[in-house]
Order: sequence, then C-alpha cells, then structure tokens
Amino acid sequence: MGLEIAGRDVSYIPVITTIALGIYVVWNAVCRSKDAVINLSVDKKEEKVVNSMDIEDIGDSIAFCRCWRSKKFPLCDGAHNAHNKKTGDNVGPMCLKRKSKS
Repeated sequence: MGLEIAGRDVSYIPVITTIALGIYVVWNAVCRSKDAVINLSVDKKEEKVVNSMDIEDIGDSIAFCRCWRSKKFPLCDGAHNAHNKKTGDNVGPMCLKRKSKS
C-alpha cells in the first residue's frame, strides 16, 4: 500500500512545480486586486496617517471611517457601503456619542 511512482513519472515533478510557480507569480503580479492595500488614497505621501481632534469639537455624536475610502477621512461619509458591496466585506464606521445627562 502507499504511493507508487515510477522513475519516469518523478521527472515531471520539477517541470509541473515550475509551471505552477510561474502561474502563481504572474497571477500575483497581474491579477491580484489592488484592494489588498487598505489605504488607497489618504495622505499617501506620509509615512503614517495620524489624525487628531479635540473632544470638545465632536459635539453629541460622530462617526469615524474604518474603511479608508471616505472622501471626508477621518470622518465617515458612507463609502464603506460601496466597498462592502464590491468586496463582500462588512466594515462600518466607529460611532461615538455622548451619554445623555439624566
């Protein structure tokens, strides 16, 4: 019992492996979605995107973007809806609100 490979069949393994590797490299370079990069357009000239705001400026509630597609980044503009539909993702904003004073 077990895998029996004739000597002649073994000689095809390097050829098949090389072809498979070549197909993968071409697919990865050409066909792979550019959406694999999360931040496609926000402050690309910066090494790291960092935003800050004063808590006093928030008001009663605010929604922060987590999909990096918002034209109003770091605030959410609903761009995640199109992103989710295109990619099958389920990302949404981070919503903050003040507690009501009761």
